[in-house]
Amino acid sequence: MTPPTETDDARRRVVVGLVGLAVLALLLVGGLAWAKWLPYLDKTTVLSDTGAWDGAAIFDSTADAASPWAAGWDFAVAYFQAVWRALLVAVLVAAAVDALLPRAWLLAALGRRTRVGQSLVGGAVSAPSMMCTCCAAPVAASLRQRGTPIAGCIAYWIGNPVLNPAVLVFLLLVLPWQYAAVRLVVGVVLVVGAAALVARVLEPAPRASRTVEPAPAEDAESVAQLPGRYLRSLVRFTVVLVPEYVVAVFAVGLVSGPLSNFDGLQQQLGVAAVLLAAVAATALVVPTGGEIPVIAAVTAAGAGAGLGGVLLIALPALSLPSMLMVGRSFGWRATGATGALVVAASLVAGGALAVLS
Repeated sequence: MTPPTETDDARRRVVVGLVGLAVLALLLVGGLAWAKWLPYLDKTTVLSDTGAWDGAAIFDSTADAASPWAAGWDFAVAYFQAVWRALLVAVLVAAAVDALLPRAWLLAALGRRTRVGQSLVGGAVSAPSMMCTCCAAPVAASLRQRGTPIAGCIAYWIGNPVLNPAVLVFLLLVLPWQYAAVRLVVGVVLVVGAAALVARVLEPAPRASRTVEPAPAEDAESVAQLPGRYLRSLVRFTVVLVPEYVVAVFAVGLVSGPLSNFDGLQQQLGVAAVLLAAVAATALVVPTGGEIPVIAAVTAAGAGAGLGGVLLIALPALSLPSMLMVGRSFGWRATGATGALVVAASLVAGGALAVLS
């Protein structure tokens, strides 16, 4: 029997990679159509007819809670009812990226010579996903574990909620045009600039091939290995990320009532409330588009446009549960630095919206 040649090995790796890529594409297209694209198309149609957001802010789910524990439970239930489809798709896709896609192909697609280039690619790839920050976190963590540069991973992570094209359309249909304009401009600067800046500070060189610890697993050597690899990866993501996600969302629900009293905060503290709101909103968690009813409520209550601009960026961009999910893969310094830059960007958005309004 003739031993396999290097050409045979290369051909086999290509076949394995193509099969893995096909499965990933199926999960992405089918999953996103089911969880995101079609529901958002329906919502856009409704909003174009009514011009008003149909539903209350997620934080209102805790209004009648008898205790903080009940508030945490009510918030978690309301939140997961809103995001369970996207979360399921995110875990399935994260496992596929980890187990099915050849690492060299992943780096060829997302790796660039410069940090800005890596950030641009990560932000561009994030746009079709349209996920909230928590649902984007498993995929971003998987990308980083496979060796994708940190700049691209951060851009993908925060680009999903901040540059979501569906939410930009929602903003145009429900709020004054200035909100969508500020969201787009500040969002692009945040996604590209913050990701590149964090990478510049924390990585000595913008190497697209840079590896991370722990070292990425070897690629599958045959198509027969793919199902087992995928199931193991799926179990790992489910067992590790989902429980900590649930606990973190419950914990946020415990304190979401006082932390989300943004209009009352501004009445008591004035300008200082804007900074506190930026920090609190960065920690709080909302589903996709969940910032819109919050902004509508605080502006209707008499809050200034500056506070609305802060919430426009800080609420969707990050959350404490999301940061916990990516912290081990990104590193806690990179995660914390990204959070600080989100707070800064939200203050810029608040100032810009105050000037434009």
